[in-house]
Amino acid sequence: MKTYPVDTTVKPDVTAFFDDATNTISYVVRDPASTACAVIDSVMDIDYAAGRISYGHADQIISHIQDNGLTLEWIIETHVHADHLSAAPYIQGKLGGKIGIGEKIMVVQDTFGKVFNEGTEFQRDGSQFDALFKDGDTYSIGKMQAFAMYTPGHTPACMVHVVGDAAFVGDTLFMPDGGSARADFPGGDAGQLYDSIQKVLSLPDEMRLFMCHDYAPGGREIRWETTVAEEKANNIHVGGGKTRADFIKFRTERDAQLDMPKLIIPSLQVNMRAGEIPTDKDGNPVLKVPLNGL
Repeated sequence: MKTYPVDTTVKPDVTAFFDDATNTISYVVRDPASTACAVIDSVMDIDYAAGRISYGHADQIISHIQDNGLTLEWIIETHVHADHLSAAPYIQGKLGGKIGIGEKIMVVQDTFGKVFNEGTEFQRDGSQFDALFKDGDTYSIGKMQAFAMYTPGHTPACMVHVVGDAAFVGDTLFMPDGGSARADFPGGDAGQLYDSIQKVLSLPDEMRLFMCHDYAPGGREIRWETTVAEEKANNIHVGGGKTRADFIKFRTERDAQLDMPKLIIPSLQVNMRAGEIPTDKDGNPVLKVPLNGL
């Protein structure tokens, strides 16, 4: 297994922002030794029925950064989300910073460029983003070193971002009572997802894990932070030594029962463009609804 530059003596300050409409948690990750910070998995609001975009959730993050005198260095996407729209370019326009995602974004762009019948003007080389991370790539947030861990399975472009003793797992894992993410999207694979989860669970037991989503199973309060040790012991899908074969069987059967996310059609079109909304030939923002394409 690949060796990653883990340093749990570094303890970033993490502030969470929960979006009730999509059950998404965005994060501001601050270097306690400087004013530098990063934003992870931001949300742009959409009223899909009315065709309206707004930025209330992103504005909360922007206000937090400004009110605390922070400097935004990175805007990280853990993957191309299928359940919410990214506010990365909006936040970048207000505060600066580089937008980064895993290099396998190109696979996602090629796949969904065909689904949405995008023309040749839609670049499928990841050039909409400022940085494309490979497995093990490092970057800095102030004086902290962060690294990206390739974790495919939910999508081909998923990455977990580790900053000191904090790991931002995207949709690779949910809280222990929530289990794991689906693996039936184009390019997804239940076996790969199991292997990726094992990579995450090979991190130190005390590593803090921050979820991208929580759906409050059983009606409990929303939660988004756990540890590697808690996931290994108690995760209902992979904890307690559950085998790869058992996971693949369960995940495949479970995914066959799931509906598509309500916002998958707008989300994919926007997020594969780094949060930019596509336009028609006259430059007007517009979304497509491909029939029978997913």
